[in-house]
Amino acid sequence: QARLVESGGGEVQPGGSLRLSCAVSEVTVSALYCMGWFRQTPGDVRKGMAFIDYVNDTKYRDSVKDRFIVSLSNTKDTMYLQMNNLEDGDTGMYYCAADKRLCFYGGAWRVWNLSDFKYWGQGTQVTVSS
Repeated sequence: QARLVESGGGEVQPGGSLRLSCAVSEVTVSALYCMGWFRQTPGDVRKGMAFIDYVNDTKYRDSVKDRFIVSLSNTKDTMYLQMNNLEDGDTGMYYCAADKRLCFYGGAWRVWNLSDFKYWGQGTQVTVSS
């Protein structure tokens, strides 16, 4: 059973940057082939933002792909989300997610549904406000 713990959230002004971290424990990290970040705002569903697989291929939601960068540590026990040029619409609770299956198979990235991921963190709040 994997344990995921997010950190790095906070309050920032529009145009600012934050770096989120997701620490992985209680599982062989090499067994987690697909990881990602989701965002949820009050009254809305949790939506996928950025994903990375075990060979460091990445996939982004269109609204963040030129501003966010997802990466893994060299030991692959921490996933990061570098968020630049933040906007008011980026406000929300950010969750990291992981699974033991591939992110990309059958010709498609299969990461956008919550059911695509077995392991979840508790979330870290990001607030973008002037």
